[in-house]
Amino acid sequence: MNDETFNLSIRKFLKLFGINAQRDIEHAVAKAMENGRLGETGTLSAKVTLEIDEIGLRAEFNGPIELG
Repeated sequence: MNDETFNLSIRKFLKLFGINAQRDIEHAVAKAMENGRLGETGTLSAKVTLEIDEIGLRAEFNGPIELG
């Protein structure tokens, strides 16, 4: 295994996830606010599950997203 290639590949995956996840969250929050399901302030409870079947990895990450 080439550590540099491996590390770069992980970083590219995480960047792809981060950019797309942020966009999806922003759109969903805006839509929920437009529909009156969400106010201008508060906290959202977020959960992400990372799975890589080939190595049996399943990791959950939980955290708040503050609206203001």
